Amino acid sequence: MWLFFGIGAIVLASFGVVWAVQDKKAKWFRFLSLSFTALTICAFYSDGASMVVKEEWSGLMDIMPTVSKALWVCTIASIVVNSISLLGEKIKDSGR
Repeated sequence: MWLFFGIGAIVLASFGVVWAVQDKKAKWFRFLSLSFTALTICAFYSDGASMVVKEEWSGLMDIMPTVSKALWVCTIASIVVNSISLLGEKIKDSGR
């Protein structure tokens, strides 16, 4: 599930940048992208918690270190990409 949310966050962030470049309002794409980013983190945490309940320690040791770093990178990337579309929109508004 967290993979679906993560891909959705990337796609929506990309749409937000494209719409901002085309002088369209991209605020809903930014909102949805950051929401999907938060849902990705929550779904990943939930997946890890269910592994703890099942006492799947080997699965946790295999997955958690790598994917937790990937989640950090993707979350920071989502914030940066959404900031780019936001700042691009602000710069265009101030130039008018």
